[in-house]
Amino acid sequence: MADAIDFYFDFSSPYGYFAASRIEALAAKHDRNVDWHPVLLGAVFKTTGGMPLSAIPMKGDYSFHDFERTARFHRIPYNRPSAFPLPTQAAARAMLWVRTTLGDAKAVEFAKAVYRAYFVDGVNIGEPSAVAQIGSGIGIDPAALTEGLNSEPIKDKLKADVAQAMARGVFGSPFMIVDGESFWGFDRFDQLDAFLKNGKI
Repeated sequence: MADAIDFYFDFSSPYGYFAASRIEALAAKHDRNVDWHPVLLGAVFKTTGGMPLSAIPMKGDYSFHDFERTARFHRIPYNRPSAFPLPTQAAARAMLWVRTTLGDAKAVEFAKAVYRAYFVDGVNIGEPSAVAQIGSGIGIDPAALTEGLNSEPIKDKLKADVAQAMARGVFGSPFMIVDGESFWGFDRFDQLDAFLKNGKI
């Protein structure tokens, strides 16, 4: 099988959520796998000087409208969270622990559950206790998950992963890298599809 698609995302990113609901199907269409990589946009923004779209004058109002419009267009369930954006360290570290302990498939299931909890059910995923409950809902021991996400090895792993992502040029969410080509944004999925089909655009 050809190389996997590296899929970078922040759990507080609506476009990351939309992409997470479609990336596996797109990859399967081209006989590819997906490597899921949680990142922290807050850390990235400290390097790039960026900030959340919703915090930028004029762009903020547009972005909230576009989140809802994009969800309707693609028929993806979406409800604007009351707390947005919020810190996602706990969720990102929890996913890394799940991957390390229970494997890639369970980690992806967990990531999708976190996204649904936040962008459909309005759960405050910035709270470690809420993250543990999400894990419990898909059969993960919440106490073990809480201990794992607070462990120093997992904290160090996330820091290293975010640094590695930035070293590869990742500056937003979602961000896909495949065969040396980078694509930023859910609105680039058509280009990603064409690239996977033809090897170029």
